Amino acid sequence: MDTIENLIIAIVKPLIASPDQLTIKIVDGSEFLEYHLDLDPADIGCVIGKKGRTITAIRAIVYSVPTQGKKVRLVIDEKENA
Repeated sequence: MDTIENLIIAIVKPLIASPDQLTIKIVDGSEFLEYHLDLDPADIGCVIGKKGRTITAIRAIVYSVPTQGKKVRLVIDEKENA
């Protein structure tokens, strides 16, 4: 599953202004293998894109990677501004 993480990093890092703050947490559920993106709040809009087109395209690419057993899910975690 390391390939999927590297693929996500390769796609998302060029889109954001603070690539050093990108972290990916992998949550292994019963049905899904979830990749949670933790980004700078200012970069979330860049990853989602207009009308969600960018994240839809990213998900289409990531979901096309063959996996064994579990389905892959890509989630953007939103941080609360303190």
